[in-house]
Amino acid sequence: MIALITGATSGIGKHTAIEFAKNRYHLIITGRRKERLSELKDFLTKKYEIKVIDLCFDVRDEQQVSNAFNNLPEAFQKIDVLVNNAGLAAGLSGIQDGKLHHWEQMIDTNIKGLLYVTKHIAQWMIQNKKGHIINIGSIAGKEVYANGNVYCATKHAVDALNKGMRIDLLPYGIKVSSVNPGMVETEFSIVRFDGDEERAKKVYENIVPLKPEDIAETIYWMASRPAHVNINDLLIMPTIQANATTVLR
Repeated sequence: MIALITGATSGIGKHTAIEFAKNRYHLIITGRRKERLSELKDFLTKKYEIKVIDLCFDVRDEQQVSNAFNNLPEAFQKIDVLVNNAGLAAGLSGIQDGKLHHWEQMIDTNIKGLLYVTKHIAQWMIQNKKGHIINIGSIAGKEVYANGNVYCATKHAVDALNKGMRIDLLPYGIKVSSVNPGMVETEFSIVRFDGDEERAKKVYENIVPLKPEDIAETIYWMASRPAHVNINDLLIMPTIQANATTVLR
């Protein structure tokens, strides 16, 4: 079995790669940070004795996506599971104060990047007559919160695309699922606040958020259901969080 995981250099993507490796999947891991990809590849191949291909590219660039996948060995084109994990939040401000480069970064990564990867891999899955696409959404794709405007919009788009993919790929027997987490402590807030680690720490002060391992285990559970079972849409929250804005501190 082969799994392709985008955004595998940290957080949910990294731990999803580890979870699938534990369960004897061979892997294709992608990301923009080559050194981290190489380190993860070395760790996985030595610890779990699986085959791993690391592809360093930016999902926002359609040509880079095509070049990376077109150069995959034929044996690795028979992908069983695609985890569309690459995504980010950039900035936290009212719509009137938003920075254009933040907006473009989120739209290009969270929507267009997911589309570029999915289009390529879905065609292979159709040819192979098998496959499961798991999209990583967010509570922000189910609700909208103050100052989250464009990020919420991109995750609402992922929610809509997940539903659309489920319909479009149904005739080919390809599963499509979505995992939508609440607060998960990863590099998410550091990225959102342009590397301000002190500000990012405050997001998780006095709470017990989800861990990336929690989401990775959930993703693998979805992928390991029997052939006749598809988990269309799953919302997962830490115990201390009721919705996007109600948190017990």
